[in-house]
Amino acid sequence: MIRHIVFFSAKAGGSVERIRDELALLTRIPHAAHLEITLNRKSDPLSKEIDVVVYGEFKNDAALGAYKAHELYAEAIKRVRPLRELRLAADYDVATAVSRLESDS
Repeated sequence: MIRHIVFFSAKAGGSVERIRDELALLTRIPHAAHLEITLNRKSDPLSKEIDVVVYGEFKNDAALGAYKAHELYAEAIKRVRPLRELRLAADYDVATAVSRLESDS
């Protein structure tokens, strides 16, 4: 499984809710096994720069590629680019992640 995480910050004076609402278009793309678009709670005292988070899970690289190639993905980029200051993205294969399950404790 591939996890796709993208962080956005709004331009100064911009609408965080509008960015989230425009990114909600991504949920209509059929290739994700799971997809969430949400506002950052900003509960970490050392980092409050991120406003919106996109979190997706994809069966494999082909599914992630199909998601990114979809016309609604391009439309979401077109709508959000003028509203955002920062965009950071990471994709990783769960099979290569070092992890600890709750049952491991």
